Amino acid sequence: MNNFDFRGYFCGCLKPLDLTVTAAAEALGVTRKALSDLLNGHSGVSPDMAIRLEKIGWSTADHWMRMQLQRDLWEARQRSASIKVTKKFPAPGAPVPA
Repeated sequence: MNNFDFRGYFCGCLKPLDLTVTAAAEALGVTRKALSDLLNGHSGVSPDMAIRLEKIGWSTADHWMRMQLQRDLWEARQRSASIKVTKKFPAPGAPVPA
């Protein structure tokens, strides 16, 4: 999993339950804007939101956090060419070159 689209996943949860964004936000105890930002890709799943999703029965908080971490790492890899380091070190436990 890399470029995961939370919007599509959430819409798949909301539509069968005939839930609006407003109703889902109320059930989660968040503002409509907070949920809308998540659905539209303007924010990610926070640990608090992951717990809220778990509490309403939509998978586990660990699951949501793993998906968010994978998304964050995918985004970082997309810009990896611009991430500069100044020195390389041998891996821990690797022999040091002479």
